[in-house]
Amino acid sequence: MRRLIYSMGVSLDGFISGPSGEIDWSAPDEELHRFHNEQARELGIQLCGRRLYETMRPWDDWEQVRSEPSGAELEFAEIWRALPKLVFSTTLQRVEGNAMLVRGDAVEEVTRLKEQPGKPLAVGGAGLASELVRAGLVDEYRLFVNPVILGRGIPFFPPTDDRIALRLTETLTFGSKVVYTRYERADA
Repeated sequence: MRRLIYSMGVSLDGFISGPSGEIDWSAPDEELHRFHNEQARELGIQLCGRRLYETMRPWDDWEQVRSEPSGAELEFAEIWRALPKLVFSTTLQRVEGNAMLVRGDAVEEVTRLKEQPGKPLAVGGAGLASELVRAGLVDEYRLFVNPVILGRGIPFFPPTDDRIALRLTETLTFGSKVVYTRYERADA
């Protein structure tokens, strides 16, 4: 059975983006980027909503990422291009690269995918992740806590009716002072 991982950069007060959608505060340095690359290599499928797909689309063509990409950025672009992606959207007409458009129910599709053997699934983006968190499908939470307080924005965790008990399984602090925390569901 596959595991589902929800992983994103987050402000100290729990937001994945600021009030106007800004994420510039979470840009990784070379050390953190290499860590993200190692985690991305472990994945079997990346699950995206429309916004995350559109945000990450330039990584399919590394020349669009930066005029002078670092070694870690080039490495990530290769990993990202090779990684199969399922894009859940009712507004997109098509997707490009190593991606497939899914218009059906995300909870049903992810439940089906989790029952199959294979490498872990990852979800990013608040909208899609919220649905999967509330459905109890997320097995692991990986937060990259940045030393910034945004005050408001899009929260990492959605409001839920049920408590989710977690077990801390790993922490790391990077030179940039970003703190990585990894939690698994306590009932897993």
